[in-house]
Amino acid sequence: MTDNTTRLDHVVLWVRDPVASADFYEKAVGLRSLRLTEFSAGEVSFPSVRINDETIIDLMPHSMAPGMTMVPGAAESAGHPVNHVCLALPGAEFDALHGRLGEHAVPVSGFSYDSYGARGKARRSFYFRDPDGNVFEARHYD
Repeated sequence: MTDNTTRLDHVVLWVRDPVASADFYEKAVGLRSLRLTEFSAGEVSFPSVRINDETIIDLMPHSMAPGMTMVPGAAESAGHPVNHVCLALPGAEFDALHGRLGEHAVPVSGFSYDSYGARGKARRSFYFRDPDGNVFEARHYD
């Protein structure tokens, strides 16, 4: 990647069980796990899942909170999820995600239409929670 424009690199979510979370994101959401084998072997501190070529979600275990000393009060962020994270997908992948979540008995909200986002108005969107209670919005613009 040689384009050095500002962009979102990663989001870190506090989770109770990183392996179970990675399994949820892989099977129900359709995101590819990263470093799961290395995490299970104790070689890395947390696994991740890939959103696209440029962006990942890190699945940080709550047990790492005491080590968060990079800024004052960082350790207290454990268990304080953001309002929500939004995934923008092509229409067919949006429908596939909605179907997979149903197959995995993940409750979803009804559809919203024409809600504003980074690329203008999205045709449809809906919300769901991961096993740790983090809220996600899925949307498509096409």
